[in-house]
Amino acid sequence: MNARQVGYQCLNFAMIVSSALMIWKGLMVVTGCESPIVVVLTGSMEPAFQRGDILILTMDINDPIRVGDITVFKIDGKDIPIVHRVIKVHEKNGTRFLTKGDNNPTDDRGLYAPGQYWLTLTDVVGRAKGFVPYVGMVTILMNDNPKFKYIVLGLLGLFVLVHRD
Repeated sequence: MNARQVGYQCLNFAMIVSSALMIWKGLMVVTGCESPIVVVLTGSMEPAFQRGDILILTMDINDPIRVGDITVFKIDGKDIPIVHRVIKVHEKNGTRFLTKGDNNPTDDRGLYAPGQYWLTLTDVVGRAKGFVPYVGMVTILMNDNPKFKYIVLGLLGLFVLVHRD
């Protein structure tokens, strides 16, 4: 390959990456969520959601959280968001609620930050409005096996560089 072809392939790769980022940012604007798509990482929500399901989230401030809603929330000091169902809501002095995984024996107070007994709207990333079954297993495999992640990313990068139109 000459320099012109290499430059073309690099621009093509940059266009793919920027398109993905634009789609992600567009989804953020449409759904009102900082993370409009999440992967269910554990079996705590079975049978409603299986490990590897992809959830589509929205965050409508005008639609209050109710018992039975499936929320995705973040806890201070933990990087990974949690997907669980709301089991209790208190609306005195602001909305506070308690969550629990469908497959868990107890509520989530043990998962919350020390001294935190309820979640508030500031903890919520979004609410599940739809899902795609098992598509997120690729993400789980890449997180569980770092070598697999590097192989997949390397193959994708190689494909972009050698693919000719």
